[in-house]
Amino acid sequence: MNLSRLLGLLAVTLMLSFSAACGSAGESETAPDDQAADTTSEEGAAEDAAADTGAEEAAAEAPAEEAVDEGQDAPAESRLDTVLARGELYCGVNDQLPGFGSIDADGSFAGFDVDFCRAIAAAVLGDAEAVTFRPLSAQQRFTALQTGEVDVLVRNTTWTLSRDTQNGLDFGPTTFYDGQGLMARKALGVTELADLDGASICVGSSTTTERNLGDVMREAGVEYTPVVFEGADQVMGSYDSGRCDAVTSDRSALVTRKPTMENPDEHEILAMVLSKEPLGPAVLQGDHAWADVVNWVTFGVMQAEEFGIDSSNVRDFETSENPEIRRFLGLEDSLGTGLGIGDAFMVDVIEQVGNYAEIYDRNLGPDTPFDLARGVNSLWSDGGLLYSPPFR
Repeated sequence: MNLSRLLGLLAVTLMLSFSAACGSAGESETAPDDQAADTTSEEGAAEDAAADTGAEEAAAEAPAEEAVDEGQDAPAESRLDTVLARGELYCGVNDQLPGFGSIDADGSFAGFDVDFCRAIAAAVLGDAEAVTFRPLSAQQRFTALQTGEVDVLVRNTTWTLSRDTQNGLDFGPTTFYDGQGLMARKALGVTELADLDGASICVGSSTTTERNLGDVMREAGVEYTPVVFEGADQVMGSYDSGRCDAVTSDRSALVTRKPTMENPDEHEILAMVLSKEPLGPAVLQGDHAWADVVNWVTFGVMQAEEFGIDSSNVRDFETSENPEIRRFLGLEDSLGTGLGIGDAFMVDVIEQVGNYAEIYDRNLGPDTPFDLARGVNSLWSDGGLLYSPPFR
């Protein structure tokens, strides 16, 4: 057989094979509708199953961030991260309340509240002086926290339900249990609220003090004239100059202000207490990481006093075998790591600022012009209200 004949037979064979294949395809296309439907359904199910399997495999292989719903907001950065990155704490304070927050002759800030700012800076940044103090009026303080002007507010601020829920704040532990009081000139002979009927009373605006005064006087049926000022200096200065018959504020503020009057002996702080005023730090609501740091630093200075640890002996306790003290000083259990700061954060706080007793005595105690007895601001073990949860 020559080559031409062989190629011709091969071509015919290929044509016949192609025709047979086309005939089979035609028969499948003319199958009954139900059969076609079944075939399509089976093929579709197989394709869907393959697609599902592929989707599952893709989801398993995809990075974690791709699995997050695009409409879901990423967690906001904690204020703790901001402070650590900045290397400085912005703390809102009072600059017109001697003993709690004021400016010394050399321009430095001093006071009980001011020292709690320093304690937080020592814990977070390892440096009690890494603080910028922002003096705030009663009207400015909450806005400054809400807008991020300050990281924490430590400014003789009373913890109330409305402030906790309506002002967007989270309050830390109470550092000073106070109560609202009244001061009047001794010459008036005031011994009870009824003696202030028709009197003018100086009071700070936008404060719980202003509201409490109205509630108490209304309940007692006493008519009075409130004389309202924005700043503590204006309130006390106006009273001292004779603008008002009496003045009302936290009892601690009256105690620390009385020695600054022109004639202190002419004035008397009345025995009555008009309200409960738990004072302490506040942070912006919802930032749990930052709130935890502020809370545990505050508790820490109280716990240090209970342990007998102070700025002069804190390093001596590093050899203690007491498990509670070892945890407290960061020698075991890495409690600071859980807060996002150094494990020995309380060592820095105590060494640089002191325990609660040191902070209190330095600013309000017997060696100050105020000589303010601790009273309910003693440790629970001494009959007071100060109590720290366990460092465990």
